[in-house]
Amino acid sequence: MAKVCQITGRKRMIGYNVAHSKLRTKRDFALNLKTKKFWSEAEQRFITLKVSCKGMRTIEKKGLDAALKQAQDKGFVGLV
Repeated sequence: MAKVCQITGRKRMIGYNVAHSKLRTKRDFALNLKTKKFWSEAEQRFITLKVSCKGMRTIEKKGLDAALKQAQDKGFVGLV
């Protein structure tokens, strides 16, 4: 699976390493992704998601079920 947060949809960013001589080489900025289990009260089961730390904060703020519904509407996560 790709390195994409299933709640926020964030991906890696591409930029440059810039040397003192202004020589630029490509690099990527990776996400801080974690595979984490969350307990869903609505479904009475654990749901495993690949989320960034910002995604975890979103879940803490809105609640798991609201965050999942919003992510499904945006097409970031498809749960069975």
